[in-house]
Amino acid sequence: MLFFSKMKGGGQSPPGVGLSEIAWSWVGALLGIAPVAFLHYNLFSGDDFVYIIGSFGASAVLIYGAVRSPLAQPRNLVGGHIISAIIGVIAYKLFYPCPWFASSIAVATAIAAMHTTKTLHPPGGATALIAVIGSEKIHDLGFLYVLLPVGAGVLIMLVVALIVNNLATSRKYPEFWF
Repeated sequence: MLFFSKMKGGGQSPPGVGLSEIAWSWVGALLGIAPVAFLHYNLFSGDDFVYIIGSFGASAVLIYGAVRSPLAQPRNLVGGHIISAIIGVIAYKLFYPCPWFASSIAVATAIAAMHTTKTLHPPGGATALIAVIGSEKIHDLGFLYVLLPVGAGVLIMLVVALIVNNLATSRKYPEFWF
């Protein structure tokens, strides 16, 4: 019974946010995803380079919508994605004949590595998974996946977060670097 009673919750719902906070989150996400998507669709659309991956959308929620969260800080954003990308590529290369195992080992190992390095960033789990389940374009990148799209995309989004999140007087980003 104790096991199931833990599932009742009991805490309070998070507080609502004002229109200003919503607007700054929207502007940040728009300006953060736009250059990454522009690179992907306009400058490199004919190449094999992939500049945008799904986990960037989840990172945008954190770094533009939850700027004070420890999970949204630069160390976590950059470290979480880079570590997870490396682990995802390794998992794919070692276990590609068994995609269900490669997927699960990539995500589980990425979580453990992010915990160990104090870089926990939930979208990192998706970055590791994308390295395994992604298209042939992703697989063909191999370890280049760590730099393009992951490293470049994360750095672009970080620069935008540093600018946009500090324009508003009610925001400060980052809370910490290391």
